[in-house]
Amino acid sequence: MVTPYVPYPPSSGGQIRTYNLLKYLSQNNEITLVSLYKSNEEKKYELYLKKYCKRIYLCKRPSSPWQFKNIFKTIFSSSPFLVVRNYSDEAKTIINELLLFEKFDVIHAETFYVMPHIPETKVPTVLVEQTIEYKVYKHFVNSLPFYLRLLVYFDIDIVKLKYWERFYWKKTNTVVVVSSSDEKLIKSEEPLLKTSIIPNCVGDEMIADKLREKDLESPTIFFQGNFFWLQNVEAALFIIDKIFPQLIEQLPNVKIVIAGQNAKKLGNLIDKNINIVNIEPDNINKVKQLFMKNTLFIAPIFGPGGTRLKILAAMGSGMPVISSVTGIEGLEVTNNKDVIIASNPNEFVAKIKKLLTNKNLYEKIRNNAYQLVKEKYRWSQTAKELESVYKNL
Repeated sequence: MVTPYVPYPPSSGGQIRTYNLLKYLSQNNEITLVSLYKSNEEKKYELYLKKYCKRIYLCKRPSSPWQFKNIFKTIFSSSPFLVVRNYSDEAKTIINELLLFEKFDVIHAETFYVMPHIPETKVPTVLVEQTIEYKVYKHFVNSLPFYLRLLVYFDIDIVKLKYWERFYWKKTNTVVVVSSSDEKLIKSEEPLLKTSIIPNCVGDEMIADKLREKDLESPTIFFQGNFFWLQNVEAALFIIDKIFPQLIEQLPNVKIVIAGQNAKKLGNLIDKNINIVNIEPDNINKVKQLFMKNTLFIAPIFGPGGTRLKILAAMGSGMPVISSVTGIEGLEVTNNKDVIIASNPNEFVAKIKKLLTNKNLYEKIRNNAYQLVKEKYRWSQTAKELESVYKNL
């Protein structure tokens, strides 16, 4: 298994996914893990992965993406920035040697941009696309100030990214995606590709043993995310600037909690009703406490990409979810049954108010969501489905 990050601590979406898959796949398989890391600090996490892997190779990649060497190579080569910034000579050498001297049944590549490390081989290769990267990057470019969007560099990099992403899809035996919408997009671009859907899930530690009583009189509305990601920053600012001013007029007792890695990026707010919580990557207990403690989860997410583990975590912990359509894309949920959908600030405010003032509706939504997660979104089941993909190759 080749990953562009060390899959511990399980704090970002990709790390959560890979860590849980390793945990369950290791029960029936021998795994050799090759992971890229940015700083030496990350090497200490190898200890937490040893019980799941036969061997682990941690390989250095550029610590900062914005190095002159990376920018120069991106401009003067056919490689997109995402591939250049995630490239490791060490990883390429190690994978070459492993394939030369050992026998493997399958190579699992997590994200297309680790594929340049893998040489031509007869070993069946599974490429997992956690998200369609060129779509995410296009959304990022569209969010830039107008004068930056005029730079031809960004358009060229999107073209390169799309070309190489599709190139590596075709180099593998099968492409695994996390949602039906991502599969549909891939099939529209490359109809002959073999694909499988292996959804994201929620970790066992995030599923409440039972649903506890929630205080609807003094509610706390919660959003959690990794704020190194544009989509999460956009959602947080949407809550602060568009939803909160209307909401506080109608529900004066309401409080907002926004938490996650790099939350300091959102600035220091002086409003006593908004609490910004910065969470260190390895503080998993803090994340769990916040999910169990708060009243309602909202997800005004409008950027593309994968499926949202945070929404599944909210459902599993016993919070009802109000989300944009994009936020629940790829999840098998039904509006007004397992989640509530809202499209704009007025709808979010109206539906928050409706849910918090109607206890029966509140209990119905969270009970349905909780049962759905327990039945359909467990990593133990997902790992079995992935094993079937391996065996079919």
